[in-house]
Amino acid sequence: MNSSTLPALPTGLVLNGHLTPEYHQVLTSEALHFVAKLEREFDAMRRALLQKRAVRQAEINGGVLPDFLPATRHIREDASWQVAPIPGDLQNRRVEITGPVERKMMINALNSGANVFMAD
Repeated sequence: MNSSTLPALPTGLVLNGHLTPEYHQVLTSEALHFVAKLEREFDAMRRALLQKRAVRQAEINGGVLPDFLPATRHIREDASWQVAPIPGDLQNRRVEITGPVERKMMINALNSGANVFMAD
């Protein structure tokens, strides 16, 4: 792919790797500016989270097992604590249909009598 296929990159944005001609359909000017904005806004947080992830992975590699957070100990030790009651709209989910977002499938699902339809 040559540079004439892609719009001008926002300042500071670098694309690495082999780009096939199809990429120009996704990497529009708007998409590239959106990614650049996200990177500028969240770069520091992203890097901090990646560092925490590396530290946690080193702990796991060293034999530390996953456990509950100390901050939630009071909940685990409170014998009277209960989850909230099930909301009314979730109590009758005995029949569910899951399917693609296609017109025919949506019409059939809505006419099926199922309690729930989840589009995927």
